[in-house]
Amino acid sequence: MLRVVLDTNILVSALLTSGPPAFIVDLIADGKIIPFYSILIMEEYYEVLSRKKFNFNSMQINRLIDDITRVGIAVEGKPSANNKKVDKDDKIFYDAAKEANAFLITGNIKHFPKEDFIVTPNQFCSFYR
Repeated sequence: MLRVVLDTNILVSALLTSGPPAFIVDLIADGKIIPFYSILIMEEYYEVLSRKKFNFNSMQINRLIDDITRVGIAVEGKPSANNKKVDKDDKIFYDAAKEANAFLITGNIKHFPKEDFIVTPNQFCSFYR
């Protein structure tokens, strides 16, 4: 089963529109891919998804987070040797993906070094199918 770490922008996009991010979130809810997360990632998810500008209700947020923790696996998110090339705000996702040997799915690919495991939602969906 494929392992993934989701950048927060994927969750935001999944709640705002249909398309690849929503498809990825559905795969998680259906137990077809395994999300990996750290405590810092969960804190980021809650903080961003709770922002007033998005106007997500708490039931939407909680259902999404519950799906991730129900089928997902927690990692420590230990800093990796290569994370110096990563945008400082995105290191938590990079480190978790490296530790879990997982795809890092992000809509902000430019914030990360060019590595095979870092993909856009479209790239991941093409690979999955």
